[in-house]
Amino acid sequence: MNSIVVVILSGFSIGILGSFHCIGMCGPLALTLPVQQLNGSRKTIAILLYNLGRALSYAIMGAIFGLLGSSFALFNLQQWLSIVAGSFILIVLVLSQFGGAKFPIINRYTNAVKSKLTAYLVADKKLHSYLSIGILNGFLPCGLVYMAIAASIATGSVFESSLLMLSFGLGTLPIMALTMAFGKFISTNVRVLMSKASPYIIMCVAILLIVRGLNLGIPYVSPKHEQGHVNCCERK
Repeated sequence: MNSIVVVILSGFSIGILGSFHCIGMCGPLALTLPVQQLNGSRKTIAILLYNLGRALSYAIMGAIFGLLGSSFALFNLQQWLSIVAGSFILIVLVLSQFGGAKFPIINRYTNAVKSKLTAYLVADKKLHSYLSIGILNGFLPCGLVYMAIAASIATGSVFESSLLMLSFGLGTLPIMALTMAFGKFISTNVRVLMSKASPYIIMCVAILLIVRGLNLGIPYVSPKHEQGHVNCCERK
């Protein structure tokens, strides 16, 4: 049970810390949703459905990538996976943000998702449409989501990986919900500032992933694993 608490706290913490990144990157899309035209409880429900949709997408991705992590766990390699994942994210971040490198495959995928999103946004929307838009939005490429995925893979468990990603999505919910509800009061300059700060936030989380895999014996940050991964069937 203690490991479940750690997983939930890890995912939620990444979500909370990365919420300001969301304002800069996902905020503009969220602000295009006509929630301001809704009244009372319908507005609240639309905002919650949109953000729940994003969290569900993250949980699905967590389950998929958790299969990879569980394979590494069979050979007690999840700590090395954490180090490699953190290092990989750092390298990609440096190359893309500071080196000007382009990744055509990611660009094509992004354009495909954005095209589908545009179709949803211009269509007539009912309340359940906000859930669909949130789910689709969750699959947009995002450096912060990559970080959460890397952390989820390192759990070495399909269930814990999915739980971490769901917790991550819920961690971003408060700031995103406030942005959607009161976004008109957030200036463009503030959103640009948040967007510029996001690479550094991702860099910090990448470093935490590397530290986590170093087996330093620091509670919650870099826990000591004397015998590697504990099989799920052996947990009490």
